[in-house]
Amino acid sequence: MTDKSKSANPQTARGKSASGWNRFFGAAEKPPVSQIDNSQLAEMARAFEESGRGWFWSTDGELRLTYVSDCVGRTLGQEAGNLIGQPLESLFRQERRADTANSRTLPFVLRTKSKFSNLELLAACDSAECWWSVNGRPEFDKAGNLLGYKGSGLDVTRNRQSHDEASRLSESDTLTGLASRHRISQRLEAALTAYKVAKRSCALMIIDLDRFKQINDTLGHQAGDEVLKQASQRLMRVVAPDWEVGRLGGDEFQVIMPDIDDRGQLGDAARKIISMISQPYTVDGVRCVIGASVGMAVAPFDGITSEELTRSADLALYAAKNDGRGRYRFYSSDLHDKAEDRRQLEDDLRDALDRGEISLMYQPVVDAGNNLIAGFEALMRWDHPEKGPISPAIFIPIAEDANIISRLGEWALRQACDDASKWAGNARVAVNVSPIQFANTELAAMVASALSNSGLAPERLELEITESVFLGENADTDNVFATLKKVGVRLALDDFGTGYSSLGYLKTAPFDKIKIDQSFVRGATESGNRNAAIITAIVSLAQALDMETTAEGIETLDTLDLIRKLNVSHVQGYVYSRPLSNHEISERLARGDLHIMPTGHDVHRYDRKTLFRMIGVIHEDHRYDVMMRNLSKSGIRIEGLVDVPVGTEFVIDFGEGQLAVATVKRSHETSQGLQFEIPLISDGSDGLCTRHRVSPYVLAAAGMPLAALPSGNYPLVGNEPIGSGKPKSLPRFSQVDRSDVLLRVA
Repeated sequence: MTDKSKSANPQTARGKSASGWNRFFGAAEKPPVSQIDNSQLAEMARAFEESGRGWFWSTDGELRLTYVSDCVGRTLGQEAGNLIGQPLESLFRQERRADTANSRTLPFVLRTKSKFSNLELLAACDSAECWWSVNGRPEFDKAGNLLGYKGSGLDVTRNRQSHDEASRLSESDTLTGLASRHRISQRLEAALTAYKVAKRSCALMIIDLDRFKQINDTLGHQAGDEVLKQASQRLMRVVAPDWEVGRLGGDEFQVIMPDIDDRGQLGDAARKIISMISQPYTVDGVRCVIGASVGMAVAPFDGITSEELTRSADLALYAAKNDGRGRYRFYSSDLHDKAEDRRQLEDDLRDALDRGEISLMYQPVVDAGNNLIAGFEALMRWDHPEKGPISPAIFIPIAEDANIISRLGEWALRQACDDASKWAGNARVAVNVSPIQFANTELAAMVASALSNSGLAPERLELEITESVFLGENADTDNVFATLKKVGVRLALDDFGTGYSSLGYLKTAPFDKIKIDQSFVRGATESGNRNAAIITAIVSLAQALDMETTAEGIETLDTLDLIRKLNVSHVQGYVYSRPLSNHEISERLARGDLHIMPTGHDVHRYDRKTLFRMIGVIHEDHRYDVMMRNLSKSGIRIEGLVDVPVGTEFVIDFGEGQLAVATVKRSHETSQGLQFEIPLISDGSDGLCTRHRVSPYVLAAAGMPLAALPSGNYPLVGNEPIGSGKPKSLPRFSQVDRSDVLLRVA
C-alpha cells in the first residue's frame, strides 16, 4: 500500500489514540513545551475540538485532507471520515463575501505555500450560515517539497453576525430605512470619484423639512418620528429608481442623482418632491402639515469633490429657506455674497421700524363685475437707506426667522386701522396676519385695541390668514377664530391652494373670503393649462359656502376676462393698479372716485425683470460687453451695440458657464430686444437661469484647470479655442460703453 493510500484511510488518519495526536503535533522525541508533553497537548486539543468552537485539520502535499475534527463533519451534515481524501477547499463555499475585510482567498494562500492566519471563510453547509476563521502552516521535507499543511479553525459565526448587523445598522437609518448619513456620504464620494474619470455629471439634492420642529414641540417626538417615516416613504415614491436617498439626521435628507445636469429636469423633480412632502399627514388621528425646502448642486459645475458639492448644495438650501421656505434653489457663486447680505439685512431690519424706514402701501381690491373699488390690501414696504427698496419676499422671511415679525405685524395692523379710519366712505382694509401672530393668544385683544384706538368699524377690517395656521388642528385654533369673529372683523383665507388645503377646516373656520393664489392665475389663459379648472373649483366651493373670492396677481386683460367668466367676485393686481400710498388713496376717496378701469397688455407674457448688469454677447468670433436692461424667460433687452440688424443671432453669456442662443427681434440705435432659442427656467426663487452650462470638462480640454465653475466668463466662450491659432475676423458692430448706467443705478 502506498503512502497516499494510507493517508486516505480514515482509521489511520483519524485515530483517537494519544499516538495519533502525537503524530499530529510532531515527533515524540521533540523536547517538551513548558513541561507539557505531546500526549498532554493532544488531550487538551481533543477537549478543545469537542467543545465545538474550534477544530483541527491537516493535508498531504496535494492539499487533500488527512485529518479533520468531528465537529466539521457535523457542521457540514456528514461523517468526518468521509471528508478524508477530499480537497481542503471542499470544506468551504467558493464564493466570498464582497464586504469582508480580508480580500485573500484560500486557493491563493495555498498556492503561495506560506503560513496564513485568521482567514475568514464560509462553511460549505446548506443549513444556517457558519463562518470559520482558519489558520494553517506548511511543512516541507529537506529538499523543500511540500509535505502538507497543518492548521486549526475557530467558529466566528456570532462575531461575524454581530459585525454584519453593526455594518447594516451603520448603512441604514434605523428610523426610516433609508441609507444612513455614513452610507450616503460614502456613495457620493465613490460616485464623484468614478464620474470624474468618466467625465459624467452628478446632481446632489439636500432636502430640509419646514416647520417640523413645531410638530415635535406640539405633538411630541413620537409623532415627529411618524411624520419622518411617512415623509421618507413619500420621498421614495417620487424619486427615480436609480437615485439614491439617505437621511442625514434630524429632518434633513440627501438625494444623489447620477448623470443629470439639466436644471429644468432638476427643478421639476424638486417641485414634485416639495408638493408631495407638503401634503397633510395624519398621526394618531391628528392632521399635521409640514413643508420642504430644497438646495441643489451639480458636479462638476458646482463642485468636483464630495465636500465641495455638499457645501454648494447646503448653501443653496440655506438660500431656499431664506427665500421663504417651500422653495428650491440651485447653487450659484453669488450665494456666498447673498448669505452675507442677508445677515446684514437682519441686523438693519431690527432697527428699521424705529428709524422710520418701514411704511405701508395699499393695493386696490376691485369688484370684478362693476370695476368699483371695494377695499385695499395693506402691503409692508422697507426703504433701506443704502440699498433702496427691499422686496417683502426678502425681508418678511428674515423678520420671521429673527423673531421680529410680531412687532412689525402689530405696527402694520395699528397703522392700517389708523389710515383707513380717515378714508372717506366705507372701503375695507385688509391686513396680513402671520402664523406667528396667529399663535399669540393675545391676537384678538390686539385687534380690538387697534380698532378702538383708531375708531375704525370692525366690519371694515379684514384679516388675511394663510393656511399654515392649521399645522395641527386643535382647540386653540378654533378659539382664536371664534374670538376674532366676536370682535366683528372679517376673515380671509390667503394663498388658498398652495399645498395645505383641506375642506375640513373650511367647514368650521368662519372665513368670509377665499383668496386664490396668483400661482393659479399665472398662465391660466395658456393652452393646455389646468389652472382655469382649479379656479372654477375654488369659486364653486366658495359660492357653496357663501364666501367671496379674490384672484391675486391679475396683470393682463385676457387673464381678467377669464377670471370674470369664471365668476370670481373680486380682482387684485396691476391690471387695475399698483400699490398706492395712503395720501393717494385719501385724495381719491375724498373725490368719491371709486371707479377704476383695467389697463395693461392684452395677453399674458412672461414676467420681465428689470436688471442692470454687464454681460457678454458673442457674435462670430468676437465678444462684446453690453448692459442687460431686463430679462424674461423668453427674451432679453440689451444696450451697448450700435445698429444691429433684426435677425442677427448672438450667444448670450451670463457668466458661470451659462450660455443662451438668442435672435434679435427689435433693434433701435444702441438697444436690442432678443428672443431666446430655448427659454430660461426658474432658479427656484425670483431669478432665471439656463438649463445647461458649459462643462468644466470642456474647459479643461481647452487648457483650463479642472475645477467647479467660478463666477465670471471664460476665454473659451465666445472666441476661437485656446491655442487654435486661427485669425479673427473684424468686429461687425461698434460698441458703446454703458457702464455709466450701473453707476447711476447704484
